[in-house]
Amino acid sequence: MLAFLIKRTANAFFVMLAVAFLAFLIFRSFGDPVEMMVNEQATQEDRAALRERLGLNDGFLTQYVRFVTNAAQGDFGISYRNQQDVMVLISERFPATIELVLVATIISLVVGMPLGVLTAVHRNSRLANFLQLGSIVGVSLPSFVVGILLILAFSVSLGWLPAFGRGETVDVGWWSTGLLTPSGRQALILPAISLSTFQITLVMRLVRAEMLETLRTDYVKFARARGVPRARVHWVHALRNCLMPVITLTGMQIGNLIAFALVTETVFQWPGMGLLFIQAVTFVDIPVMAAYLMLVSLIFVTLNTIVDVTYAWVDPRLKDDSAKAGAANG
Repeated sequence: MLAFLIKRTANAFFVMLAVAFLAFLIFRSFGDPVEMMVNEQATQEDRAALRERLGLNDGFLTQYVRFVTNAAQGDFGISYRNQQDVMVLISERFPATIELVLVATIISLVVGMPLGVLTAVHRNSRLANFLQLGSIVGVSLPSFVVGILLILAFSVSLGWLPAFGRGETVDVGWWSTGLLTPSGRQALILPAISLSTFQITLVMRLVRAEMLETLRTDYVKFARARGVPRARVHWVHALRNCLMPVITLTGMQIGNLIAFALVTETVFQWPGMGLLFIQAVTFVDIPVMAAYLMLVSLIFVTLNTIVDVTYAWVDPRLKDDSAKAGAANG
């Protein structure tokens, strides 16, 4: 297991180096930072001094090494638009995005897994057919369409929930949360549902496919023959053996949700990292764009490692295989 973790860490390191190179190319390719930072009244001497201070006169390799070193320390420079430290801006928006993504993930698992079991156990029923049709609609609809429909239904027509914003938040240490206030919880409902719709359908269809295979296995037939209640067979024994692909999907989708929550955040004006990234693209705020790319990539790599380690917890056979492989290599 230790060798596996070392290998995964090394792979993650090289992936992050490649992403850092891509982010650095963004710095180099999208305009001149000096022209974006100075005002129109700045002289050529002011521009030259700023260029020297930023190290833009150094060679390509020197600038890249400095960029990687600063990025490893969480230093991405100053936002062109806000004239603030980039990591300060991201840290202010990070709790809102993570809160939205985690609630959307919980909704997708709580709703998607039971629906997947039901459509597998009662696969020929009208309910299963209706849920299957609904899953096709859920996969097909873009998230911004779902968000707009939710706003029209529950904000404009019924007036039950707010259409934009995060509501009132409270600070718990450095973390700001809306889960502890009524308005914050209300504001979270619609964007979380909108963001989770696609993942609900993925989880449901994946669990259904895995359950159909699991229900045909011998141990399920033996459990039924021994008189184990059908509910326990379906919801405990069979479902547990369907969790590995669900864990993989959930781990990958958390990264996707963080990366692509910008659509939902834009529709609901949710003050998260996605909305900050959209604003950075609009104003060509390169440091914010590069920091967002690096942070999302780090989250993807970390989640990949966590998913692989979780496999050994869900299926002890993987742990045994790793131990045997280590002994053989020794």
